[in-house]
Amino acid sequence: MFYWLIELSNTFPPGFGWLRTLLNVFRYITFRTGGAVATGALFVFLFGPWIIDHLRIRQGKGQPIRTDGPQSHLMKKGTPTMGGLMILSGLVVSTVLWANPLNPYVWIVLAVTLGFGFVGFYDDYLKVTKQTSSGFGGRIRLLLEGLIALAACYALVKLGRDAASTSLAIPFFKDLVLNFGWFFVIFGAFVIVGAGNAVNLTDGLDGLAIVPVMIASASFGLIAYLAGNAVFADYLQINYVAGTGELAVLTGAVLGAGLGFLWFNAPPASIFMGDTGSLALGGMLGSIAVAVKHEIVLAVIGGLFVLEAVSVIVQVASFKLTGKRIFRMAPIHHHFEQLGWTEPQIVIRFWIISVMLALAGLSTLKLR
Repeated sequence: MFYWLIELSNTFPPGFGWLRTLLNVFRYITFRTGGAVATGALFVFLFGPWIIDHLRIRQGKGQPIRTDGPQSHLMKKGTPTMGGLMILSGLVVSTVLWANPLNPYVWIVLAVTLGFGFVGFYDDYLKVTKQTSSGFGGRIRLLLEGLIALAACYALVKLGRDAASTSLAIPFFKDLVLNFGWFFVIFGAFVIVGAGNAVNLTDGLDGLAIVPVMIASASFGLIAYLAGNAVFADYLQINYVAGTGELAVLTGAVLGAGLGFLWFNAPPASIFMGDTGSLALGGMLGSIAVAVKHEIVLAVIGGLFVLEAVSVIVQVASFKLTGKRIFRMAPIHHHFEQLGWTEPQIVIRFWIISVMLALAGLSTLKLR
């Protein structure tokens, strides 16, 4: 919405050159990204308490706690869930205000985010109303996520209109590119669905998921800005995708809304993110990675999410094949709880790992 101020600046007579110059700052993605961060944080700070009180009244007993989980989690009984609504509301308001409304990449990523958020919301709704730790069928949920992701990837491929839109770039190599053709739509959908569920599995401790999500969002905001700039993309020898720079504004909105949410989600949490937030944010990261052609880099920057997902896959496969468990409990953050690590120790150490992985992922931009 504020983007239209650029057009308004051209209507002022010569005597108002200072005002024209002032409004021209809205032309810069970096300025609007900063505005999105501030707006997202302010929105959640202001409306967060009201949302929490409203959810607490509506949910009564709050999010069900797994009886087979760590005993320390039983103390969290009664904490409301669906905190993702706080993040998504701040994200949407901030993005609508600061992003270019004519940019299709913004709307595609926003559609995936809200679509996955709706799937997660329904799952949370069933858990709260039925007071069970399991929502609706996993296959149905994956099917809905897959349909959303397929539609988004098809739109991204059609938007690209060149060979690069169906290709997979390999980090550390300038010219190593694998062209998947239209099969890339399926591959891209797999990336988006995988990212959504990986973040979902990570959301198990107070503050554990939101900070790595913010770190990954900030990293991909930088990547999107560089990939959407022809000069920077050529210098770094990465795929130039015109228009993706605007996604930096959206990631700024996520960063701001995430900071606001962390204020209420810090231990002891006043509210849980729930599937509403974790699925939405994971889907957002996956769709941005596909849009800017950095799918493999997502696995590096979001390596913590990958680790959490792999720990579950390994645990289930091992138990079915051998009857034995590799970890004391999966996802892996629960394994460390069973080893005696305190919740703050796990959360902060995982944050540190996220920062290190983000730096490793960003290094691929230059090491080619």
